[in-house]
Amino acid sequence: MEQGCDLLKLALIGQQIASLLPSMLTDLLQVGHQAADITIEEKNSAMQELLQGYGEACLRKAGIGGTIQAAARREDVLRGADLVIYAGDLMASSRFQQDREALSGGEGDNEGLLDQARVNGGIGGLLHTLRQGAAILPLTELMHSLCPNALVICMGDPVGRTTEMFHASGFRAYGLARSVLRGPTGVDGIAEKLGKKLEDVAWESAGLPGFTFLTAFSDHASGISLMNEIYALAGDGNLGRLIQRWYRDYQAVGVGRVTDIAEYMAAQEDFIPDEHPNFGESVEHRKDRILHMNKVREKGLADPEGMISQLMLLSKTPPLRPVRLGLALLRHEDLNLPEVTRINNGNILSLSSTAFVSCPLVLEKGQEVACGISLPAPLSDLMGDIAYASHLAACAAFSDRSALREYVEMDPALEGLDRLYVQDVVDAMVRMHSDILVQFEEDTEDLF
Repeated sequence: MEQGCDLLKLALIGQQIASLLPSMLTDLLQVGHQAADITIEEKNSAMQELLQGYGEACLRKAGIGGTIQAAARREDVLRGADLVIYAGDLMASSRFQQDREALSGGEGDNEGLLDQARVNGGIGGLLHTLRQGAAILPLTELMHSLCPNALVICMGDPVGRTTEMFHASGFRAYGLARSVLRGPTGVDGIAEKLGKKLEDVAWESAGLPGFTFLTAFSDHASGISLMNEIYALAGDGNLGRLIQRWYRDYQAVGVGRVTDIAEYMAAQEDFIPDEHPNFGESVEHRKDRILHMNKVREKGLADPEGMISQLMLLSKTPPLRPVRLGLALLRHEDLNLPEVTRINNGNILSLSSTAFVSCPLVLEKGQEVACGISLPAPLSDLMGDIAYASHLAACAAFSDRSALREYVEMDPALEGLDRLYVQDVVDAMVRMHSDILVQFEEDTEDLF
């Protein structure tokens, strides 16, 4: 498929789509010069008008054709899609709080399980995965009838597990997790510790989505490696106590949010899971986005006010490029992205070829070139166990009860806990969410 020649059909599904729409349309129309029929799943009529009006203003500015509509019926969104971008979650915030309350225990209970109230790892991450399965399973069933050859870009947490669900359902699937680029222990924060700006360094990270470690870091101009300096920072505790401990234990430096990494590991004294994690936009961000989208819809992008609002929208968009990735794969283009989730296939040499990993993606005419990245043995051992636990969680999300049982038996995040007790807790929590965990509705009496 040559650039800009064929009209593509894009299906955009999930609560995060609205906040990602400005960058997605920019990558599609301004960067990719690709005409497309775009359909957004949106059930709120007022939001339908906003997203459609905003999108039409972007299409008019691009002047290359195509259409955009927001529709409530999923069948209308999916029919004939070449690319499906999934950025959804199922009642994420309210259900997380239910999990947290259940894991907090009461007087006489094991209150230590409150540490397992996590978003992506441990018991909380398992329940989150099961709920995603309840959303993704019916979605993929519809896709088989309406867009059986669609490419999927998945952005719904836990990204490694949700991407595997689409893959297991027979679709070519890639994922984009939260970027490791920003933050005190992100790439830019580490660069600042070295007295450099982000644009002054070249870097590479590898691991699992949310569990990523630096594998290369160098001065962009000279090519001189800066990894020894980073090892010194980590060893001296200048990147925090968690990264210091992990460096000593696993001979590697974590990158990105340390809380993301810690979620997949056993309880640690320096890690307290967030009581109120962010699931998508904040209320303030949402209000600002709606305000600026309305301005673009009313004024258009040829008007200075409309363009200023568009720039404000783009400035607040996460550094994730699902449309850019999708276009390169569909149009058989060259592309280099620093962190993409997909089935391993030799990218990280010490992990199973079927593990879902996060590492650089290099495409040559749309075909992947394996990275062949090596990791320290102590880290590889732990990462292999976490990858297998994530595989089991993805299988359990599609109602595999034996996988659910094995996850509880071997997940590294549950180390030190009474596994039989944890099984009882998970059983009770599955029943607690039985109204949405319909994949288990045939028998929730005795999951174990």
